[in-house]
Amino acid sequence: MSNELPNLADLFDFSESVDMNTLLAGEDTQQIEEGSVVVGKVVRKTDNGVSVDFNFKSEGFVPKHEIPNFDEIEVGSELNAVLESIESEDDGLPVLSVEKAIFKEAWDKFTKVHEEGAIVKGEVKRRVKGGLMVDVGVEAFLPGSQVDTSPVRNMDEFLSNTYDFKILKINKDRRNVVISRRELLEEEKSKLRSEIMEDITPGQLRKGTVKNITDFGAFVDLNGIDGLIHITDMSWGRISHPSEMLEVGQEIEAVILEIDREKERVSLGLKQKSNDPWENVEQTFPAGTRVKGKVVNVMPYGAFIEIVEGVEGLIHVSEMSWTKRVTRASDVLNVGDEVEAVVLEIQKDSKKISLGLRQTQMNPWEEAARKYPPGTKITGKVRNMTSYGAFVEIEQDIDGMVHISDMSWTRKINNPAELLKKGDVVSAIVLEINPDQQRISLSMKDLSENPWDKISEFYKIGDSVKGTVTKLTNFGAFVELENDIDGLIHISQLSDERVNKVKDIIAVGDQVEARVIKIDPVERRIGLTMKSADAIANVETAAAADVQNLKPGEHMVDMGDLLDDVFESGQE
Repeated sequence: MSNELPNLADLFDFSESVDMNTLLAGEDTQQIEEGSVVVGKVVRKTDNGVSVDFNFKSEGFVPKHEIPNFDEIEVGSELNAVLESIESEDDGLPVLSVEKAIFKEAWDKFTKVHEEGAIVKGEVKRRVKGGLMVDVGVEAFLPGSQVDTSPVRNMDEFLSNTYDFKILKINKDRRNVVISRRELLEEEKSKLRSEIMEDITPGQLRKGTVKNITDFGAFVDLNGIDGLIHITDMSWGRISHPSEMLEVGQEIEAVILEIDREKERVSLGLKQKSNDPWENVEQTFPAGTRVKGKVVNVMPYGAFIEIVEGVEGLIHVSEMSWTKRVTRASDVLNVGDEVEAVVLEIQKDSKKISLGLRQTQMNPWEEAARKYPPGTKITGKVRNMTSYGAFVEIEQDIDGMVHISDMSWTRKINNPAELLKKGDVVSAIVLEINPDQQRISLSMKDLSENPWDKISEFYKIGDSVKGTVTKLTNFGAFVELENDIDGLIHISQLSDERVNKVKDIIAVGDQVEARVIKIDPVERRIGLTMKSADAIANVETAAAADVQNLKPGEHMVDMGDLLDDVFESGQE
């Protein structure tokens, strides 16, 4: 007996290829492959699912959650399922999916009927990352950016609602669909815009809804096209922000102002629904009319008063008080104040009205003109001084001015501080009142007669006089004589000897005796000498020489010379 094993090739014929699945399933099993749809019968039903005989070597199991109508399924019922796997890793049994079979059937039907760009109706089922899932026969993805024409804050508002959608993309390999609602809305709006643009004309009244408010205006949806109401076209009056008149969502009616059909832009107006109040402003508020209004704006130079809606007038600071100097309008008026004013001037073309606040009251300067005619004597306190004069209070807020030339008949005043100081109580005579310019001219010297008119009665050439030295100059010394008259002792008349400097011989405050050698009533000058009688052979000749020593136009009292001398003395 031979010990050799038989050759397997001799026992079996492998000349033809045999499919292992066929050998395992037997002749009666259906030819299937993974991913294909199979038809089977339910042979057992449990609480967890059903066992299905699909004419294969072994039964397949379908979980309960895979079967939409599980409660209606009975033993013997037929089911379509996708064979996901011939053998599972857990128990080696075939893995079936009814859900995938249902989806495959729906997918095939959907792709057969629809293509990209088609319109489908669908129900929004649930939220997912980045958008929503919609049932359009198959589940389709609706990106968040394609939900509406404007950003959506709350996606939940769309759940369970049914809309029309446009198919953007069908990916047959990955079996997914991307849809858009936004494109349909934009197409619808574009159609509406075209219809509206053909229909609207300037001057029309159109209803719309305020959709957005900015600092410069408000955008209004005119049922498909947006129009802008600029802040300047909202009211004839003054507004600082569009939100003072409008709010988002408000239904309004506006006037079509301008149309740019190429760019599809529309300008709207609200104030144009009523007439421009400036049209008849000259007839309504002629100059001199008293008006009442509210302060709507205050600037340093004045306050703007709204007389009627859309018409404002300006009260300049110069028109706020008859007597007080107003530097800032806010010192007198505030926003919201109700005031009465008088129309002064209207400039219709530039839409400007000048108003006066003080004109509503009696002009105190006109009253002063009646109370203090020229020649009236007044007494008041020095309230302020300038280089050219002093302001004297006649009554509250009414001042008169004494010019330096009207302070003394006999003295040349270069600065009022030589004679007065703030707070002094003085008397004066009213010279002139000008109510229009709000000026009152006063004179202190007119309280007494001009002594130079009677100078010949007081002094004669050759008279011996006494006086007090009041001022030194480089050319001589001034001496105050009786009757408040000053005389000049020229440097050449201070001594019989030659004098180099006045202060070497005489000082301010010295009491001196001198002799009159010259009287000039026209120039109001008196020349004096301290020389001895022996040294003067001829008084008239000496006086003539002294006068010649005075420079033309040089005054008896000259503050410039006084300051020069003071400076000179300070340097030594």
